[in-house]
Amino acid sequence: MTNENDLTGTRFEWMSRDEITAWQDQRLPIIVKQAAKSPWYARVFAEKGINPDDIKGLEDLSALPFTTKADLRESYPDGMLAVPKSEVVRMHTSSGTTGKPTAIMHTREDLECWSEIMARSMAMAGFTKDDVFQNMSGYGLFSGGLGIHMGSEKLGMWTIPAAAGNTARSLMLIRDFNVTGVHATPSYMMHVAEAMLQRGEDPRELPLKRAICGAEPYTEEMRKKLEELYDMKVFNNYGLSEMNGPGIAFECPYQSGMHLWEDSYIMEIVDPVTLKPVPEGETGELVLTNLRRMGMPIIRYRTRDLTHLVKGECPCGRVHRRIARFVGRSDDMLVIKGVNVFPSQIEEVIMRKPWLGGNYLITITTRKQLDDLALDVEVNRSSFDGNLDTLRARKAELEADLKSQLGFGVTVNIVEQGSLPVSEGKAKRVVDKRETL
Repeated sequence: MTNENDLTGTRFEWMSRDEITAWQDQRLPIIVKQAAKSPWYARVFAEKGINPDDIKGLEDLSALPFTTKADLRESYPDGMLAVPKSEVVRMHTSSGTTGKPTAIMHTREDLECWSEIMARSMAMAGFTKDDVFQNMSGYGLFSGGLGIHMGSEKLGMWTIPAAAGNTARSLMLIRDFNVTGVHATPSYMMHVAEAMLQRGEDPRELPLKRAICGAEPYTEEMRKKLEELYDMKVFNNYGLSEMNGPGIAFECPYQSGMHLWEDSYIMEIVDPVTLKPVPEGETGELVLTNLRRMGMPIIRYRTRDLTHLVKGECPCGRVHRRIARFVGRSDDMLVIKGVNVFPSQIEEVIMRKPWLGGNYLITITTRKQLDDLALDVEVNRSSFDGNLDTLRARKAELEADLKSQLGFGVTVNIVEQGSLPVSEGKAKRVVDKRETL
């Protein structure tokens, strides 16, 4: 743990490469022994003939088993808990919309560590105690809201827990209290901007200087569009409830990949099929191991998120390795007409069109035994002259660009602004109807 005066963990933030390696080498045996105190890992290690005392350092990492979301669901509710229940002070869960939720428990020391990581991340992006920060994320069992909130308060910022939704109230608070920093999903930030433009208001007149966006995948094109709409910097943040929540990796002011905090997580990037490490710089599945969470440490967790390491040194001077913006999840990849497609590829095309809004929905159906992809996307009313001939031409342009990007034709429906559902949490971008037809 950091000392009381080191609010943002600067001794961890500015570690050298040798110090990071030595720290991980020291921490891995400790965390494996801690995990073995849980019923789940005690059984798994015994079944696989793993003696925690044999794990001496990083060179033994590959001897440890992977952990999956299915394992977390099977061990629900508390099979992975490695401390007495009396030491648990908070729990977060996933939504559980696709089955049993995953439940993650934290001790008081775990929360202090998480707060420090978040404060460190936000300070790196340029936030200070002089900022007024508005958290427009969901609170409760979702880890994103409280995780960001803890970091904001740890850093000493005036923090407004506005939560998600109620756009009119959120805008009132931003104006009345001169809010300079916000946290929200990128889709919600896009919705707020479009709602303002519809009313003839300019988002650039808000006092905002910085925003943290995460909780859902989004493209570099969407980030640039948000930065232009609000005239502010938008920082990408990677979080995962299984590993804590937000703050696993965060962008520095150079915005060239996210620094993954290697004092708290061992990072591997593996081929999602063979589970072997990929060469540096190649895309693979991110695998993470807790190093500082003692209440419920997780070993070699398969995140399903696809990324690659950013090569070279970061101009900011931090040597925690950087991961690139995610191309998608291995389990979110769509196979349409024999072609592998990620929703982010479609979003890239949409965000390059100023006459389109930020809200869209992909629907997959089956026609004559072939998959068909349809895209509903809202028009940007402030950038559209209302001429039907213009609309037809732009529809044809969008269909041509999507065919060039994806390699097959897409049915495009350009709809009125505000006609598609707005998500206050993670945006639902894909509806797959193939199994129900």
